[in-house]
Amino acid sequence: MTGPARASKRVVLSGPLAEYAPGLAAKLGRRGFLPLSVEHQLRLLAHLSRWMQARGLEVGMLTDARVDEFLVERRATYTALYSRRALRPLLEHLGGLGVLPVEEPPPATPTDLAVAGFEQYLLTERGLLPKTAAAQAARIRRFLTGYCPAGGVGQLTTVEVTQALRDEGRDHAVSSVKRLGYTIKTFLRYAFLTGLIDRDLTGATVPVKSHQPSLLPIGISREQTAALLAACDRDTVVGRRDYAVILLLARLGLRAIEVARLQLTDIDWHHGEIIVRGKSHRDEGMPLPAEVGQALVDYLMRSRPTDAPELRTVFVAARAPRRRMDRVTVSSMIARTCQRAGIEPVGAHLLRHSLGEDMIRAEVPLPAIAQVLRHHDPLTTANYARVDVERLRSLAVPWPTSASSTISTTSTAWPTGGAR
Repeated sequence: MTGPARASKRVVLSGPLAEYAPGLAAKLGRRGFLPLSVEHQLRLLAHLSRWMQARGLEVGMLTDARVDEFLVERRATYTALYSRRALRPLLEHLGGLGVLPVEEPPPATPTDLAVAGFEQYLLTERGLLPKTAAAQAARIRRFLTGYCPAGGVGQLTTVEVTQALRDEGRDHAVSSVKRLGYTIKTFLRYAFLTGLIDRDLTGATVPVKSHQPSLLPIGISREQTAALLAACDRDTVVGRRDYAVILLLARLGLRAIEVARLQLTDIDWHHGEIIVRGKSHRDEGMPLPAEVGQALVDYLMRSRPTDAPELRTVFVAARAPRRRMDRVTVSSMIARTCQRAGIEPVGAHLLRHSLGEDMIRAEVPLPAIAQVLRHHDPLTTANYARVDVERLRSLAVPWPTSASSTISTTSTAWPTGGAR
């Protein structure tokens, strides 16, 4: 196509990619893109097409190297849609049509192999979600690219690990340094277990501390929990579902993802138990209280769609009955319920914290709390026994002020048992 083509009232196309614009627009529309988003994608296509036309490039010459060259120029002149992620819909559309050149993948480098193995370890052994594993793998790739010695991963020492954390702390928030440190520690443990390194370097990832007050409670009060339950209209489908979800979070201490993973076959009605599909692919049985069981029965018998036998999970999305809930859906549901209850929005995890605090107040032993909340690290359970320093000060014995116990300011001696 030599002359310009008008794909919409505001986008004029020319060059080798102009003929693919209508197909791309139709495909994006079917995928649910809003009209404005489709227009932005067409403008990106128009820019790339003009760039190719100026250099005499055909569609079959659009290699990865050419794409990177185009993105460098676009970053210098545009403020949006200048990454490979922005080009992904267009490149996927062209790739599906078979018009892009077939390129041999570059040989995998030692860093690529180490990162790929680490990501697979997170997925299979640690049971992380794909997005979480991909994020941690990206951090390790950044760490190895910037700090790995020329000899490879096997030459890593504590110097590189410490330097990476120090450099991260210069221009990043404390939370970012913590995430990097935790990810590096996990990678070093993986590398030691698999023989990539011959010594355990996990001790090099010193804990990153941030000054935060240790105040109780860290969860929500019983009154707020009751308000959340009261805000669920149990005469509606959504209300019965939300009521059952909140009870699972507040009474059993389930995580949001564990609620989303709960399957119909995980409920043993005869013995009054449920199977919780927790972290790292660990399935554990828990007793099912009568209150929670009744809420599940009300939802399953009166609300859950019966025309979706392919859904094995207990809870499904309200607006899409054939799609199961996920962790984000559970958290957003809690936020909407807080809004109806007239309380400040909280996360789903705070209901789990509240259960731990209630058990602490009831003087339940820490090992029992760890079993209920399915903690694998005793230090995690110990966090629920934190001391509120401000309240402790109100219980401390004041320093004596009588004349007989007054200490001379010129004396350097301290009373027996006094604080120094």
